[in-house]
Amino acid sequence: MAIAKAERLMNLALCLLGTRRPLSKRELRGSIEAYLEAGSDDSFNRMFERDKDDLRELGLVIETVENLDGDVGYLARRDSNRLPPVTLDAEEAAALGLAAKVWQQARLAGAASGALQKLRAAGLPEEVDPYEPHSALEPRIPVHEAAFEPLMLACRDRRPVVFEYRKANAARPEARHVEPWALECWRGHWYLAGWDRDRGAERLFRLSRITGKVRSRAGKFTAEVPDVVTVRETVASWAGEIADRSAKLRLRSGAGYPLRAKATSVRELGDGWDELEIPYGHGMDAWLVEFGPDVVVLEPAELRADVVDRLRAVAKG
Repeated sequence: MAIAKAERLMNLALCLLGTRRPLSKRELRGSIEAYLEAGSDDSFNRMFERDKDDLRELGLVIETVENLDGDVGYLARRDSNRLPPVTLDAEEAAALGLAAKVWQQARLAGAASGALQKLRAAGLPEEVDPYEPHSALEPRIPVHEAAFEPLMLACRDRRPVVFEYRKANAARPEARHVEPWALECWRGHWYLAGWDRDRGAERLFRLSRITGKVRSRAGKFTAEVPDVVTVRETVASWAGEIADRSAKLRLRSGAGYPLRAKATSVRELGDGWDELEIPYGHGMDAWLVEFGPDVVVLEPAELRADVVDRLRAVAKG
C-alpha cells in the first residue's frame, strides 16, 4: 500500500510539473492509472485532494488556476519548484565529506558514495576528498549486526517488526513485537528505541542481542512516536552512568578496577577486602553481577536484593 501511494504521488507530481497549462481534475484522472481505477467520482475526489495536500506538505508548490469559463485547473511551475543552487564553503564541505566517510565500513557505504557524487555534481569542492587515506580524522561507525538494515528501513517506513531477543540475564531469547522509532550508536554498540507492544511501554534493544531475522508486520503504529527519542541518555541511565544515588560495596582487594575508578571513597577493611562508596543509577545491579564473588553490596537494601535476584536467575540457567 505504501509503495502504491508513493507511485501515485510521483505520477501526480510529474503530471503537474510537466504541463505548460493547468490540468483539470478530469484530465488528471485520465492520465494517472490509479485514478482511473477509482470506483466512483467521490472516491477519486477524496483521493486526489489527499494526494494534493500530501504533495504540498512535501514542499511542492501547486497552483490552483481558474479560467474564463470558471473551470479549475492545477499545475506546478518549474521555476516555483526549482531548488536554489547548492553552495558549500570549505568547512561545510569537509563536514559532509566526513559524514560520508563514516559509513564506508558499514552497510550504508553505497548510499553514502552516491550522495557524495551528487554533492560533487552540485558544487562540492574537488579538493575535499573524504576518502584521503592520510586524513587526520578516521571516523568509523561499525555495523556488524544483520538486524541493522531491516530495522533502519522499518524506522524510516514506520513499519512494526517482530524479532527474537535475548536479554542479558536470560538463558533463551523470546519474541518481541516492536514499533521501531530510532537507531543510535553508543560506545560501539547499536541500540533500537521503540514501543514494545507486549509490554505496552517504551523499550531499548541492543542489536547484538537480536537473534534470527527481523520480520516486518502489516498495520500501523499503535503508539505515538515522540518528537525526541533520547537513546543515549536512556542507555547511559540503565548502564548506571547517570547516577542519582550512592551505594556502599565490599570489594576484594586487587579486583574490580572499573568500580574503583568510579568510587568516591575507598577504605581498607583488612582480610583482603576494601569498602567503596560509588554513585549509581538504573542498571547497576546488572553490572555488579559481572564481578561475581569479588563484590558484595552492603547498602542500599534494594540494590542488594536486585543483585541477589540476578545471581539466582543465572544459577537457575
